[in-house]
Amino acid sequence: MGLRRQVVLFGVGGVIGLVVDAGVVQALVSWGHWNAYVARVVSFLSAATATWLWNRRYTFAHRLSGRSLRAEWLHWIALMSVGAVVNYAAYAAILMFYPWLHRWPALAVAASSAAASLVNFSTARGVLFKRAKTSV
Repeated sequence: MGLRRQVVLFGVGGVIGLVVDAGVVQALVSWGHWNAYVARVVSFLSAATATWLWNRRYTFAHRLSGRSLRAEWLHWIALMSVGAVVNYAAYAAILMFYPWLHRWPALAVAASSAAASLVNFSTARGVLFKRAKTSV
C-alpha cells in the first residue's frame, strides 16, 4: 500500500478518534460534570484505543508490529502519548486563552487534534508498524 493511501486511511482513523475524543470529553463535562482537563485524559485513552483498532485493521494491515495484541496496544498508547503531549498542550492553551470553551471542550479538542496528527502518523508508521508483512 502506498504512502498516500496510508495517510488517507490514517486521516479517516483520525476523524474516528476525534469523534470519540470530542464525544467522550463533552459527555463527561456536560453530563458527568467532570473537570475539562481530567475528562480529556479519559477521552484520550478512548480515542487512542479506537484509532489503534482502526489503524491496525486498515491503515497498517499490511505491516507488522511483531508484538502481542496487549503489547501492541500498550506501545500504541505510548507512541500516541507523544502526539498527545502536543495535543494536550494546544488544548490547554486554547482553554486558557478562550475560557468560554470550558463549557464546549469538544471545540478545543478539534483544534488541538490537528496539531498532533503528523507526529502520530510518523511514530505509528516509523516505529510500531515499521515492517511489511511478507506472504507465506
